[in-house]
Amino acid sequence: MTLALLCSGQGHQNREMFQLLAAEPEVQPIFEAATAVLGIHPTDFCRTATEAALHANREGQILCVTRALAIARALFLAGAPSDTMVAGYSVGEMAAWGVAGIWSPADTLKLVDRRARAMDLVSGPDDGLGYVRGLPMAIVEQLAGRFGCAIAIVNPDLLFIVGGTRQSIDALCTAALEEGAVRAAPMAVHVASHTPRLTGAVAPFDKALASVVMNRPALRLMTATSATLVVDPERARRGLARQLAERIDWADMIEALAERGVTTIIELGPGRALAEMTALALPAVRVRAVDDFHSLTGIKAWLAAN
Repeated sequence: MTLALLCSGQGHQNREMFQLLAAEPEVQPIFEAATAVLGIHPTDFCRTATEAALHANREGQILCVTRALAIARALFLAGAPSDTMVAGYSVGEMAAWGVAGIWSPADTLKLVDRRARAMDLVSGPDDGLGYVRGLPMAIVEQLAGRFGCAIAIVNPDLLFIVGGTRQSIDALCTAALEEGAVRAAPMAVHVASHTPRLTGAVAPFDKALASVVMNRPALRLMTATSATLVVDPERARRGLARQLAERIDWADMIEALAERGVTTIIELGPGRALAEMTALALPAVRVRAVDDFHSLTGIKAWLAAN
């Protein structure tokens, strides 16, 4: 088996996202690191927060990265095999760098906090993301230009994430449906990630990255900047910072995983979005999401059988 771990982006955080981990002593240091950043234990936050707070940019990023770090720790107490590949979608790449051992969990979460704060500082009050499915990329590009938006993420199967103001995204989605899109709608993300609207966040975030000691990756870390392996994190750092304002091609990432011989993929979550799109794009690969299971024992059994 050649395994790949996929770290999810924000948007699917929910009140039960840490349910599998509540009784796992090995992940408590990660929860403590998250508590130091959030100001409240993540499970308590998920239980008591309003829906708006649960899906706020900063809190959402911290929660999703905490989930990935904790699940990876719980599944691989002695560390994942060194040939394991790991990649992350949007803020999930921060989790991927942490899972790969480049930063400690505490440093990973501190950097996620600084990333989110840098984004919020330059983001417009009405900025956000939407999605369009089922139109050629050229048409989505035209619509984005027409409404002052930008394509943020290219996914497989003609699924595009677009960023802009909420009003412009609403207009783009309406026009996309008129053009024949299968689906198009705003998303519960309140920042225009991976578009030029966040250009002002790149330098502050790069400065934050430069302030933290980086280790060589213990796993085979893929960066969405170029769908290539990270060998020298110091060199790859600037690409990680530029991602805030540049388009991500996740379709290329999935293709690169296939080209490197991945046979089994599990999405760490929260959510199943990456697993679902990967299963469609790579039908010969065994793909599941952590959220498909009801226990860590079940996940470990599935991994052992593959």
